[in-house]
Amino acid sequence: MDFVKVCPPFEYLEPNELELIEQTYQILHFRPGTCILRQDGASSQFFYLIREGVVRFLHRGEEVATADAGETFGYPSMLLNCPPRFDAISSDDVILYAIPKTTFNQLIDNQEFAEFFLRDLSQQLHKTWELDTLTFGSELARPVDTLIHRPPVVVLPQTSIQEVARIMRDQGISSVLVDGEELGIITMKALVNHVLAEGISPETLVEQVMVRPVKSLPADTPIYAAMLFMIEERADHLPLTQDGQITGIVTNHDLLRYQAKSPLYLLQQLDHLPSVEADGNYRAEITRTVQALFNDGLQVDQIGRIVASLNDTLIKRLLKMTEAELGPPPTPYAWLVFGSEGRMEQLLLTDQDNALVYRDDTPAARTYFADLAECVVAQLVQAGFPACPGGYMATNWCYPLAHWQTLFNDWINKPEPQALLEAAIFFDFRPVHGTLPMHSLNHIIAQAKYRPIFLAQLAGNALSFTPPLGFFRGIRDEDGQVDLKKGGIAPIVAVARIYAIQMKSQTRSTLERLEAAIEAGLISREDATALAEAFRYLQWLRLREQFHEISEGRPPDNKIQINHLLGREKRHLREALLYIRDTQDSVARHFRTDVLG
Repeated sequence: MDFVKVCPPFEYLEPNELELIEQTYQILHFRPGTCILRQDGASSQFFYLIREGVVRFLHRGEEVATADAGETFGYPSMLLNCPPRFDAISSDDVILYAIPKTTFNQLIDNQEFAEFFLRDLSQQLHKTWELDTLTFGSELARPVDTLIHRPPVVVLPQTSIQEVARIMRDQGISSVLVDGEELGIITMKALVNHVLAEGISPETLVEQVMVRPVKSLPADTPIYAAMLFMIEERADHLPLTQDGQITGIVTNHDLLRYQAKSPLYLLQQLDHLPSVEADGNYRAEITRTVQALFNDGLQVDQIGRIVASLNDTLIKRLLKMTEAELGPPPTPYAWLVFGSEGRMEQLLLTDQDNALVYRDDTPAARTYFADLAECVVAQLVQAGFPACPGGYMATNWCYPLAHWQTLFNDWINKPEPQALLEAAIFFDFRPVHGTLPMHSLNHIIAQAKYRPIFLAQLAGNALSFTPPLGFFRGIRDEDGQVDLKKGGIAPIVAVARIYAIQMKSQTRSTLERLEAAIEAGLISREDATALAEAFRYLQWLRLREQFHEISEGRPPDNKIQINHLLGREKRHLREALLYIRDTQDSVARHFRTDVLG
């Protein structure tokens, strides 16, 4: 044990704990080139200490790190019971001390030993996400080209559309590439909807009707990223490239067959929504879709983007159907969403937060948009978005642009408590539908950078969300529960919002705001990364607890039962909350909130 006890983190162990290792560890020998742990394979059952030799770590065949005598590996996979993130290959003759999982679980009761893994919050919370970062249950992270079973079919620009249709029929495909001076694509759907339906001659050359430029992704793009791209781009065919050449085309049907709960399936349903009465199952469908993505290990910020894209599709569909009933809008307008939906961070459906802005203040416009707002808000309630208890919905917040400009200016220049609340709510707005630009409102928000009193007041409000920590830095619960939103998620959102306002950034996502704050020099990369990982971890904990509540027939909320957490999860939660509190202290000093009271 002389070698073991001088290696970190074993140097922190007591004699009886070292004795436990001596009684349970195994000595393993591996010849050069042996795969000790296989990426996406079985989870590690040991925590390994290298006694002799060098171990190489490979991701998708490329070396990303090495470790030699005195260094450890295998911890994330073993602790989280997830597939290894890398291949671990012996570079030469390697001797390992393999400590069983049961022994390791006893050792982490030693606070210093455990804190070895928790000392750098950024790294350690990231380890909690080993399951998410690359493996995704080894399914959604697979390269999207694994879904392709044939090379693309290519035709010349001078080919007639009749011949193209025959090729598609004979080969059982739904698209062909057109190889000319500029690459193009034509799909069966386009032939039917835009060629045959419009009576275009079958002798027309395909170069006259093809779509260009062609949007594509690299062939090694993860399936989840390709899925998100197709949702956001409304694409039903996606060419894949390798070394500058298109190697295949993946379709939405490929992804639908791959995963029955795919968000593309729900998107397809929304696109064919015949009437508002047909969307009553939307809440249940979203819940099932989110749970499937969560179970596949997709990160919560990626789930949020997918949910936002689906919600946006529903809202646009409802607005278009309502416009068809009411007639064309009398003046340009924009439908806004805010809150978690505005930041693209909503996971399960919550209260709707929306507003309506229209350009010209006329009696006809006031009547039209009041009716539009009333219809769409009611339709969203039917779809599963509850009405906002605070009344922050388009039925109450439906004004001409000039009035909105006055409101935004007043909130900044007269920062009373209600004004600060509404600024925090509406400054996260995101346009979903309509043609009215929001440049003027974004410009007003940007001017808040030059209002130090407003920024200090807004920072003071943000600090009112206090992490639930006791005097001795332990987690303080109420009846065995912790409100993850109020005590953890909301403070991070508020801090990121203040940073965004100070740097005149128009980003809405909390994680994107933190990234932008790094570039602006408002926060170090280390601190921003740690805060981002804390945000992801709290979101993940909350969503996991919400699915537990749903499984028991209870409505999901923002609270977590402390007794549902493993010991290491409690430690991660405590470290995240401590980091949030430290960040709030920094914000208070930066914005001089001490001079407010």
